[in-house]
Amino acid sequence: MKAWLSLSLAEFTALSARDVAARLAYAQAARHATLELAQRHAWEAEAVLLHAALREADPSWRVLFECDLLRLEKRADVVIVTDRAILVLEFKHGARAFAAADLRQAEDYALDLHDFHAGSRAHPVVPVLVATDAAPARFDPPLIWHGVTPVLCGNGAQLGALIGSVQAGIGTPDRPLVAADWECAAYRPVPTVLEAATLLYRRNSVAEIAAARADAPNLTRTAAAIARVIGRAQAERAHLVVFVTGIPGAGKTLCGLNVVFGALRSHGAAFLSGNVPLVTVLREALARDAAPSGGRTLQAARRQAQTALQNVHRFLEQYVIHADHIPEARVIVFDEAQRAWDAAQATRDTQRRVSRLTMSEPGHALQIMGRHDGWSVIVALIGGGQEINTGEAGLAEWGRVIAADPRWRAVAAPRVTSAADPAQRLADGARPWLTFDPDLDLTVPMRSVREVAGSPWVDAVLRGEAAEAAAISAEAGGVPFLLTRDLGALRAGLRNFGRGLRRAGLVAAAGARRLRADGLGVQVPEVADWFLNRWPDIRSSEALETFATEYDCQGLELDVVGLAWGGDLVRAADGWRPRRFAGDRWFHVRSAEERRFILNTYRVLLTRARYETIIWVPRGSAAGNPFHDATRDAAEMDAIVDFLLDCGARPLEAAPAAPARAVAPTLL
Repeated sequence: MKAWLSLSLAEFTALSARDVAARLAYAQAARHATLELAQRHAWEAEAVLLHAALREADPSWRVLFECDLLRLEKRADVVIVTDRAILVLEFKHGARAFAAADLRQAEDYALDLHDFHAGSRAHPVVPVLVATDAAPARFDPPLIWHGVTPVLCGNGAQLGALIGSVQAGIGTPDRPLVAADWECAAYRPVPTVLEAATLLYRRNSVAEIAAARADAPNLTRTAAAIARVIGRAQAERAHLVVFVTGIPGAGKTLCGLNVVFGALRSHGAAFLSGNVPLVTVLREALARDAAPSGGRTLQAARRQAQTALQNVHRFLEQYVIHADHIPEARVIVFDEAQRAWDAAQATRDTQRRVSRLTMSEPGHALQIMGRHDGWSVIVALIGGGQEINTGEAGLAEWGRVIAADPRWRAVAAPRVTSAADPAQRLADGARPWLTFDPDLDLTVPMRSVREVAGSPWVDAVLRGEAAEAAAISAEAGGVPFLLTRDLGALRAGLRNFGRGLRRAGLVAAAGARRLRADGLGVQVPEVADWFLNRWPDIRSSEALETFATEYDCQGLELDVVGLAWGGDLVRAADGWRPRRFAGDRWFHVRSAEERRFILNTYRVLLTRARYETIIWVPRGSAAGNPFHDATRDAAEMDAIVDFLLDCGARPLEAAPAAPARAVAPTLL
């Protein structure tokens, strides 16, 4: 655990408050950060309060100042490691009240340590908000000292008594916490895609934000494999396509962002995606982070982000129109490359646009990047089971255009030749233009912070294999999928699980057209505000008023998801039955392609959460009711619930209650 200053309690006691502040100021100067006098005074005040609070404490305890939390790009003011707990202290100097935003901040720091620091997972992590000038707060201990407790509050004078009460409440543990072991334990955060983009944009490397599990090398090996291909292209003056495959949530986008913003950024890479919401949200996230004060600076930051993150359709059209232009970037990342348009879709005119393309998008990508004299690289990110639109070319089109152009060769993992669907096979077996590298396949899910069983469970559910899904759930000790029939309970559950700064939101299929009758009928109006703004902004996902569809959220993620299950995918005796709504009724889907798209829609929605997913299946309309609505048949909804329960989903009402969200304390 990296801290600017780490001291045993004996060492801390021997230093004056001024000496502590001086050491922290030196640490700040070493990081080339600007030192403000107010910050030095704040450190000195913290040390004075801690000297008084820890006067009678065990000398084996350890006090850490300014603990780096990489995922949050923030630092915890103070962490105290006792023999029984980890106390995460957030000081608000001069504060006369315990503000809601400060409570969430303190709780989020503690959650980050619990989730991503190996030494904190088996011990109580206690967030403490110290509003130095507030009225005294009542000590309200939790019933069970386990995991991250609710935020405890106190003023400066109460701090010593509060720490003593925590120690007394926990009691003597069977295995005391050893401060030296705790400090040496690994801290490996798993960032969201937005956090990762921001970190990489600030010139961090992918190695610094690898997964919080023993399988972290899975991601760094793939990043190294991409770097090898780029190095090979330079050395051989070759044009290469490198295919990065992986299951949903395994880190493909993170690898692509690393090429654009990380260690390989010197090549002037660009990230291209046909996923308009993903590009919109990433651009806005980077711009807001670069220019938090807004104004003209924000507009400039938005223009800069647009250069690195581009709409792939507009990129290709630009260079088709300007046939003599050569792209600035020698390396492009083609996100969800299996979803690139085929020739029919690419050349089709619509009411909204006149196409400038003359061939498939993979064909144009090779032709445009092949204009570079010497070398160029296309990094093609391939997601399985993510196809949700017609006109998507698949891997086979990439194989066809590479084979037809002698300038180009490809590097990929062996799995690109073994897909069951011929459209998703790069080639049928070995080819002279194809080299295999198994390091280019990401097989371990990273999106789910605590579970790796979520993705295979979803796959078994959508294949209709209840016994297999139940076995996966049993082996994992349960999967993070909960079930409710009540919309109010769904919203309450999301708010309970959305502790700290965890983001909750509602998702639903675009084809779930009858959810409006059950009280949910408004889609996201502005996707960037929905993903980036915070409550009490009602445009935020946290308002739980609007829902994102598969088109809004593909490639993005939330911490906690509420999935509204619609009538577009119902359960019948022979398996899942995809449907589409037209006029005043549902119609069974006959096309195999459209059936696959609807199943993949639910695959996308079921894999958006980093923590819990709560599935809401409306009760529907019961037969025999004089106002029975056949488009919301209760028996069909009940069949979905029965199947999901058989697969191992747990009723929300029967699940262990989430700890209460941070709320202002009762004052004495």
